Amino acid sequence: MDNRWNKAVYKLWSPLYDLFFNAGMFLDAREKVFEDIEFESGQKTLLVGVGTGADLPFMINHDMKITAIDLSTDMLYKARQKFCSSNITFLEMDAQSLAFPSNSFDTVIANLILSVVPDPIRCMKEIIRVTRQGGQIIIFDKFVPSNQTLSIFKRMIRPIVAVLGTDIGRRFENIVMPVRNYVSIEADLPVLFNGMYRKILLRKKAMP
Repeated sequence: MDNRWNKAVYKLWSPLYDLFFNAGMFLDAREKVFEDIEFESGQKTLLVGVGTGADLPFMINHDMKITAIDLSTDMLYKARQKFCSSNITFLEMDAQSLAFPSNSFDTVIANLILSVVPDPIRCMKEIIRVTRQGGQIIIFDKFVPSNQTLSIFKRMIRPIVAVLGTDIGRRFENIVMPVRNYVSIEADLPVLFNGMYRKILLRKKAMP
């Protein structure tokens, strides 16, 4: 996967994405991700990979300053159309190269993005960089469960699924290992499909 391919794939996905991934069990899963998250009035929140905006209904009633980014022009357009009357700032941007100063946001939300970007470690480093010290990082994504190996079937279909714009063979533990000195893991909970989809809460450590 690379950014050029992802832009092309998600241009095709954009008319159908809500039908597959923003409804039913996936919508229920998103609700679980946000059900115990406490947002504060006025806080600065970055949503990395806003897509068509499925996460925004769980955020807009908290009087936050929300910035939402996506690489896909077409997905971002749909999100803008849905929330055109809001004060959300929508920006087209690569999650691997965030155009924000360090320590800009109180909370960063990265849902279904680490399994999509070409370089998830680079993306994770950028997410941590723009989060303020003591700030929270919320992740909802599909990873190989830490106590399992990738099944033969999934190994076979992994290249096919990658063509569709996502990787089913990534391990969160491998992504977070290079940055483990900068964040603490506060929660790691199964959400969907026997733990394939997980809710992970990180806290950026205060550095001396």
